[in-house]
Amino acid sequence: MTGTTDGRDGLGPPRGVLRSPRAAGDFVLDRVRPAPELEALVECYWNVRWDLRGLPPREQQVLAHPQVHLVFEQPEARVYGVDRGLFVRRLEGRGQVLGIKFRPGGFRPFWGRPVQELADRVLPATAVFGTAGGDGGEEAGDDAAVADANRRILALDRLPAMAGLADAFLLARLPSADPRVAEVTAIVELAAADHGIVRVDQLAARCGVSARTLQRLFAEYVGVGPKWVLRRARLQQAALLADAGAVDWPLLAAELGYADQAHLSRDFTAVVGRPPTRYTAGR
Repeated sequence: MTGTTDGRDGLGPPRGVLRSPRAAGDFVLDRVRPAPELEALVECYWNVRWDLRGLPPREQQVLAHPQVHLVFEQPEARVYGVDRGLFVRRLEGRGQVLGIKFRPGGFRPFWGRPVQELADRVLPATAVFGTAGGDGGEEAGDDAAVADANRRILALDRLPAMAGLADAFLLARLPSADPRVAEVTAIVELAAADHGIVRVDQLAARCGVSARTLQRLFAEYVGVGPKWVLRRARLQQAALLADAGAVDWPLLAAELGYADQAHLSRDFTAVVGRPPTRYTAGR
């Protein structure tokens, strides 16, 4: 059995989790919101559980958002920067992970440095929240506390309880407020929602800043450039509609600002590894 949350959590349909050509076994994605004090920085917590015992390993593909994740997993908690390609996670046996999905710009106050340094990188969580890192509260800088949080969270089997521990972990390390985070989050949400915006200069004009300022802001807070964000949003929308059923690809290409269907197909195939028609057919 395979399943994901369907938007009843108030977070909308999960975007970027691609349909697997081989969907045998049990794979469940659930999400929940963080504590109110963290909502300006964290979009949600997500919990993936799988049971593939007696079955071949499964590769789950994700078209990553322009967002950083802190993931509690075995053998250690890790921080995942924005993956500019196609993120692939190999699943086997039985297990689970809990992820913290930071809002665009929301990880910058914890990291304390340009988020572009994390692009396409995976770091031990201790590099940010342990002895070598951390820009937050009095419990920052404790490797043992990071390992203990990882162990305690993964020992649970209910998402609300896991989320409660994740809340406590972040609240103990809550950095000083940064007003730029809300600005950046709003800009990225605009880029994702308005498919009529297809160029960086259009996005900059809508936000009342220069394209150069936008580039600098994205490098510092998002980790990838605005051109990448606009392109990724269009591909995620194409995949979401393909998952929902039959797609009029020429019409969709026009709606997403592509010159023609062939352009959309090339873009989709280059990132996903399958042309849109094969993806829709589940192959």
